[in-house]
Amino acid sequence: MDDDNGPAPLVLRGHSVLPAPAGPVVLLILDGVGVGAGDEFDALALARTPTLDALRRDGLAATLRAHGTAVGLPSDADIGNSEVGHNIMGAGRVFDQGAKCVDQAIETGALYDGYWKTLVERVRAGGGALHFMGLLSDGNVHSHEAHLHALIRRADHEGLERVYVHVLLDGRDVPDRTSPVYLERLETVLAAIRDRGGRDYRIASGGGRMVVTMDRYEADWSIVARGWRAHVLGEAEGFSSAAAAVEQFRAAQPGISDQVLPAFTVRNADGSPVARIEDGDGVIFFNFRGDRAMEMSRAFTEGAGFDRFDRGRVPDVAFAGMMLYDGDLGIPEHYLVSPPRIRNTLGEYLAAAGVAQFACAETQKFGHVTYFWNGNRSGKFDEALEEYVEIASDQVPFEQRPWMRSAETADAVSRAVAEGRHRFIRANFAGGDMVGHTGDLQATIIALEAIDLAIGRVLPAVAAAQGCLVVTADHGNSEDMVERDKTGAPLRQDGKPVFRTAHSINPVPFVVRDFSGRAYSLAPPPDAGLANLAATLLELLGYDPPEEFAPSLLRVKNGG
Repeated sequence: MDDDNGPAPLVLRGHSVLPAPAGPVVLLILDGVGVGAGDEFDALALARTPTLDALRRDGLAATLRAHGTAVGLPSDADIGNSEVGHNIMGAGRVFDQGAKCVDQAIETGALYDGYWKTLVERVRAGGGALHFMGLLSDGNVHSHEAHLHALIRRADHEGLERVYVHVLLDGRDVPDRTSPVYLERLETVLAAIRDRGGRDYRIASGGGRMVVTMDRYEADWSIVARGWRAHVLGEAEGFSSAAAAVEQFRAAQPGISDQVLPAFTVRNADGSPVARIEDGDGVIFFNFRGDRAMEMSRAFTEGAGFDRFDRGRVPDVAFAGMMLYDGDLGIPEHYLVSPPRIRNTLGEYLAAAGVAQFACAETQKFGHVTYFWNGNRSGKFDEALEEYVEIASDQVPFEQRPWMRSAETADAVSRAVAEGRHRFIRANFAGGDMVGHTGDLQATIIALEAIDLAIGRVLPAVAAAQGCLVVTADHGNSEDMVERDKTGAPLRQDGKPVFRTAHSINPVPFVVRDFSGRAYSLAPPPDAGLANLAATLLELLGYDPPEEFAPSLLRVKNGG
């Protein structure tokens, strides 16, 4: 049931089927930890993980699909990510995600019927320029280059004479050091329009996604400030082209990852920036995913009270996101494509049933166990029943402190279990993903060992409370730290492995360790995925799942 009246009441199971446990159900999400090949580039297999080994041995274990159509992405070639993973886990069923929604809006032309029309008319009437800003790749996690190319061609069709692109280079959702490929394809699109005459369509600025513009959860506003200076003010190191910037940065620092390339501007022959963002211009952030677009959106749209950094000159522009990035906060006010409408999530059902919930993660993943878990919704369903704890992430490169905040997360979860107030507890351990993205195999091994140690500290608390521990992940990453050819063999360059910084399409683990004395087994369907988690958790809590949820993974034994 998915209507405006909220979720239907949950039905408490009878004791003859599966009673509620005496203690809480505790869900630990190991971010970016999939099931890999077990080879020399599988950080999970290489790590010492006695707790996880024991859980797999003594509990019930399976694997779940966490990519592609199983999480609402367009095809099974699309890798999963933390946002869609937590969306689907919390929703209990598959929704079309951002990429698919944008694909459909472009294909039908619906994208050009809303605020796009208003923005274009304003730019045309005032003689301004249209600026596109976002992640340049085909990773299909935050954005897709095909969307940008379509918007550029439409701007040309609409008669706009000046269009500028501010590119954020990837290296996380796609193989690293591939930015020249995406830049070349974009330059081809721009040149084809420019060469007909009467148009100035060029790349104006850019930088690596992890150091320019795309901060998230307010972890480091200096990243956004750096982007503002480059994109808006034109104040960053200048080059003749984006490709020249990448080439020269790599010459100065061989092997530098695309994701940490410094901010740059593209400059004219006289040394002036190709384009600053000025009064009367239009700006479109073409990322469809919200977490790393939120802060720059705020910088463009908030008034004089904005205090996260000194913006200097604040141009009066028409600003739009590709999608609505936060529905509750209304950020941004204007957008081109409506996001998936996710109602009646697991959290909403539990709140309506009076079940106390606890959610915890460090800053890097806090929004995942709250906002994304709750269906792209900020805030709580019931202030009296829900407690959210954010643990501040370290602001250093992740490979320098690969243990991250695993210990502190374990402390918070253990305290919540011991207090006995919450029936459902969920937490995210960030290290497998955030350290995995660095491509540093040894650091990732340490991250996973720290997580295993943390789980080992939570486990006794759950056992003492006669609760139930569930361990899973939102997508793969750390279990596959090398680029591979079509046969699956590791790629090497000059005899050295080409380390991978992107997510994987591997399945993720699912383990249940129940200390309440109940009898049941796992019976996952052949296509079991993250969507099946919510119904499973409800059964473990002693409730019948609603019909709209994907089926539970449990097979309950009579008389349990």
